[in-house]
Amino acid sequence: MIPVSEPLLAGKELDYVTDCIKTGWISSAGKYINDFESGWSAYCGKKHGIAVSNGTTALDVAVHCLGLKPGDEVIMPTFTIISCAVAIVNNKGTPVLVDSDPKLWTMDVDQVAEKITPKTKAIMPVHIYGHPVDMDPILDLAEDHHLAIIEDAAEAHGAEYHSHHNNTKSWKRCGSFGTMSCFSFYANKLVTTGEGGMVITDDETLAKKARAYRDLCFQPPRRFYHEHLGNQYRLTNMQAALGVAQMARIDEIIAKKRWMAQEYTKRLQNVPEIQLPAEEPWAKSVYWMYALGLSDTCGMDNTECAKRLYEKDVDTRPFFIGMHEQPALHKLGLFKDEKYPVAERIARKGFYLPSGLTITKEQINTVADAVCEVLGA
Repeated sequence: MIPVSEPLLAGKELDYVTDCIKTGWISSAGKYINDFESGWSAYCGKKHGIAVSNGTTALDVAVHCLGLKPGDEVIMPTFTIISCAVAIVNNKGTPVLVDSDPKLWTMDVDQVAEKITPKTKAIMPVHIYGHPVDMDPILDLAEDHHLAIIEDAAEAHGAEYHSHHNNTKSWKRCGSFGTMSCFSFYANKLVTTGEGGMVITDDETLAKKARAYRDLCFQPPRRFYHEHLGNQYRLTNMQAALGVAQMARIDEIIAKKRWMAQEYTKRLQNVPEIQLPAEEPWAKSVYWMYALGLSDTCGMDNTECAKRLYEKDVDTRPFFIGMHEQPALHKLGLFKDEKYPVAERIARKGFYLPSGLTITKEQINTVADAVCEVLGA
């Protein structure tokens, strides 16, 4: 079976983790925590990094720092992982949805302006499968309406966007655009700590608030006297050691991902039944996953296609199911009778192929052959 993703631990990961064990710094303090926070935030163009236990808690920390009040709204794509909506709901806010761009599968930025109300406090763009959201329109709206941006860059480590914002043309990395930006370092991400996440920001006040919230709001000099409630969202020094080792290889990792995408595209570009991942001229995708969309004339959905590929020893994963189709959110009175046709279509037609950093050209060819056989190409 060719797996969807496997981490590649080919640098100094073992050396650094062994150092943690030998020195006893195995918990949530130590030099690797500091190096990972400062190194990753600087790589993304931000001043402060706050390492946390996973990408979901990163979103929770970032939204918490907004200080939302009941009824406050955050605009987000319906097509994303449920963590985004949960972070808003758990912090007393109301998620407001927009549909997906049919070509890129990221949020349809043209729909954001019409969703802004006096209750809107933030916009949450989510970069999808390694391709950036078109950020300039989001930045303009945020400035015009005095809104925060919570940027979810969990799937876009090192991806770049060519911004013209404020008449300044430059390539900027994903994660650099948010008031607070969030990352996941799960095992299938470009940089992994096994589990783990980070919030990055330029705002010192927000960074201080985030650091307190991830650590039960302990405060000096009376550590066990609490004026605010927090959570235990800390990352361990051993996990950070993995991140530091991987961070040193980020250019190599991105190059492997882009090579993988090029190889798949060579093999699949003439298959009429599929939509291949796009890359706009203003973007440098890192192809976190090589994602496909089946055509409406294909005659099968992603579930059936995945089943047939699995029988050929190729593992896949389906696309996200939109937030507006989630029963758990309907129970909260959210999104009933809302329709987002692009997200609905790709939720049923989209899936991604094996895309991990250990993948070989032989495996890519095997996967491509299987796709062609299943689709009769």
